[in-house]
Amino acid sequence: MRSRDEAHWKIEEEIRAEKAATLGRAGERLEAALAEIHRLRHALDETPASPRRRHLLDEYREARARALDARHTLLIQREAIGLRNHRTVDHHFPEPPTIER
Repeated sequence: MRSRDEAHWKIEEEIRAEKAATLGRAGERLEAALAEIHRLRHALDETPASPRRRHLLDEYREARARALDARHTLLIQREAIGLRNHRTVDHHFPEPPTIER
């Protein structure tokens, strides 16, 4: 009976570790996407109206879409492990703003 309890505990521990790793990877993807947003935002602030700026805007929109997708994935991962309150995510990883011009 003791070995069955130990085996059960080990399996539960593996499941917890995998949940944490999955959540961590989702957070890392979001952080990377937001870092790209920050980089592009800085480049846009430094670039006057030009074809280069239009290109940066397109890149920003694509990066924003990736960031929103990564954020959504993180929220889904949190829901999957029972974390229903997302205020922490909203506080630390707010949606990146849209930029029109």
